[in-house]
Amino acid sequence: MKDPIASHPTTDFPADHATSMPAYVERAHLVVEDLPMVSAWYQRIVGLALIETSANGETLGVNGTPLLTLTTDRRAARAPRNAPGLFHVAYLVPDRRELGRWLAHAANNGVRLQGASDHLVSEAIYLADPEGNGIEIYRDRPRSEWTYHADDTVEMNTLPLNLQALYDEAPQGGWSGLANGSTIGHIHLQVSDIPQADVFFRDVLGLDLMARYPGASFFATGKYHHHVAANIWNSRGADRRQDRMTGLADYTLRFREAERLTAAIAKLEELEVPIRRDGAFHRLSDPWGIGLTLA
Repeated sequence: MKDPIASHPTTDFPADHATSMPAYVERAHLVVEDLPMVSAWYQRIVGLALIETSANGETLGVNGTPLLTLTTDRRAARAPRNAPGLFHVAYLVPDRRELGRWLAHAANNGVRLQGASDHLVSEAIYLADPEGNGIEIYRDRPRSEWTYHADDTVEMNTLPLNLQALYDEAPQGGWSGLANGSTIGHIHLQVSDIPQADVFFRDVLGLDLMARYPGASFFATGKYHHHVAANIWNSRGADRRQDRMTGLADYTLRFREAERLTAAIAKLEELEVPIRRDGAFHRLSDPWGIGLTLA
């Protein structure tokens, strides 16, 4: 599958948008067992559009921007629930109206939701794809409504979200997929150790620690609430992820400033982390065996 060099070429995002920050998650790659079925589900239910096909996979996105690559491998084993890997990929929609529009679409199609939360900085709806890969659909509140602490962390919480009110406010009908301007806002990972995650994402990759929950840390650049989260809720002390597992194969973290990328690579090399260079991309595995591409 080809990787786009330009990031989000068809959309102009506000300066405080998740993808306007110094580093952000650009796309994710899942290995699935039933590629036609899962791809069709992401198109019909999540609202992604098919962009590219290859011999063993498909790339989906919004308005021509690739966000999710799906590939299949007959040798891949279903990842156990406690394996390091994906907790969820979070798709950020432009506003509350579009979050409600997606909710109405989901309700009209009998989609089973796993939860819905008000996180103070955002409003989020949770579900899983047919093979159990976690998904979040969310919208950010304006940053003027966020509360920052003296140490520059941001106040977050998990409160009930009134789905009925969101549904009642939504435009009814006319669903044609995720709205232009929708993108990946963050990715949430299962890891085996939180102190190890703090070292890797903060001290090695240079992301800021923005919040903590019991058993989880949240990292970002540009004072965003989080671009990457890591938790041990299902995976505390788990062994390194094995090759050829279904689920999250890798994801791309894009740096807007060459200096940040250079600094991260230098620290990885100090730790003797193997890095495979592929043009402008630097491919590696994180401490838990999850693939990561730095661009």
